[in-house]
Amino acid sequence: MKNNNTEDMHSRWHDMGGKPAGKLEFSEHDFELWEKRVDALMVLASSKGYFTVDGLRRVLEDMGEKAFSEMTYYERWMASINQNLVEAGAYTLQELGEKMAEVANRGLTYGECNAQEIEENMNES
Repeated sequence: MKNNNTEDMHSRWHDMGGKPAGKLEFSEHDFELWEKRVDALMVLASSKGYFTVDGLRRVLEDMGEKAFSEMTYYERWMASINQNLVEAGAYTLQELGEKMAEVANRGLTYGECNAQEIEENMNES
């Protein structure tokens, strides 16, 4: 039996080509620092051969519809970059968790991080 609904056969949930997009906003905005860092990490890691655009796209497409509705653009890119770096053996999930805990202990702001570093250096003297 022939299926006349070719859209269902060839489109995945993330393929929005030809579908109504809703209202678009064209205002200029500056990127947040962490978003710029995600972009820089993507450029650096891909230039070192850890992944390709196809690898990034594969992870993005496999995230599922919920991720696309709940995560921002750069949150999805960070998740994709991380998954690709883990798959490439750049680090393990355990190493990432340990580093994240170390960074969290430094403080929430650069000032707190610097104050902690200064204090540690003074105690060593």
